[in-house]
Amino acid sequence: METETLGAALPSPLAEIDDERLTRHGIRLLLKRDDLIHPDLPGNKYRKLHLNLRAAADAGHGTLLTFGGAYSNHLRATAAAGRLLGLRTIGVVRGDELAGRPLNPSLATAAADGMRLHFLDRAAYRRKADPDVLAALLDRLGPAYVIPEGGSNALAARGCAGLGHELRGAGSAVDVVTLACGTGGTLAGLAAGLSPAQRAIGFPVLRGGAFLADDVRRLQTAAFGAPTGAWSLDDRFHCGGYARTTPRLTAFADDFTARHGLPLDRVYVAKMLLGVFTLAEEGAFAPGTAVAAVITG
Repeated sequence: METETLGAALPSPLAEIDDERLTRHGIRLLLKRDDLIHPDLPGNKYRKLHLNLRAAADAGHGTLLTFGGAYSNHLRATAAAGRLLGLRTIGVVRGDELAGRPLNPSLATAAADGMRLHFLDRAAYRRKADPDVLAALLDRLGPAYVIPEGGSNALAARGCAGLGHELRGAGSAVDVVTLACGTGGTLAGLAAGLSPAQRAIGFPVLRGGAFLADDVRRLQTAAFGAPTGAWSLDDRFHCGGYARTTPRLTAFADDFTARHGLPLDRVYVAKMLLGVFTLAEEGAFAPGTAVAAVITG
C-alpha cells in the first residue's frame, strides 16, 4: 500500500480576498485553501492521516480503528482513506444511545465507505485512552492500528508541520496564521513549521476549549521533543460548543458567502473567521498585518 496513491494536491492554494471590514484596519486576508487538497480527505484530515497511514502499512496492519462523535469529519476521512487504500476501518462513535437510530449523513457516508461503526457509551468513551478500555475494544473488534480521536498524535503533528512550511515559504509575507481547533493536532504541527517571525492563533470550537493548550504542548513534545513555535488560543468563538451555532455566526457566515462566494462550514471554519474579523475590530492586529486563515473544509 502506498499512501501516495491518495493523490493529494500540495501545496494548497493561497488566495487573497478583499474585504473592506479588514482593509479599513490595514489588514490583508489570505485564505489557505486546504479544503482543496483532496476531495475525500480535505484539509487537515489528509495532513494528519498520511503519516499514520504509512505507519499502519509499515507495521502490516490491514485495519484502522479510530474514534469520533456522531458528526466527526475525521471518521468520514478515515473511512474514505480505507476505501481508497483497501484497508478495513472501524469507527468507535461516542454515545451508545445512537446505535438504534438512523445514521446521520456523516455516519452514513462513513458506513458507505465500508467503515464498521461501534457505538460506545459516553462514560467509557471518555476513558478511551485508558489501556484497559482500549484493550477491551481491540479484544472485541479485532487487532487494528489505532488512531486517536481527531487523528491527533505525534505523527499527525509532524504531518501538519508541512502546512507551516508551506506558509513559511509562500513568499507572501504572512504574519499571522489562524485556524479552527478541535483536538489541537493541526495547531501543534502548524506552529512548529512556521518561521520564528510568524505566529498562529487557534480558535477552539469546543466550549471551554482553553484546555487544548495542554494538549498542544503534549503533542509538540511527543512530535518535536518540546513545545515550539509562537501560538495562542482564543476560546471565545465556540458559539455554544461543538456543532452548535448562534444567530450571530449564521449571519456572519451567510454574509461572508454572499461577499466572497465561499460557503463556510459552521462547525469549524465560520467560527475561526468570525474570530479573525472580531480581533480585527478589537485592534488585535497592527496595520499592515497579513493574516492567513486556514480553510480546512
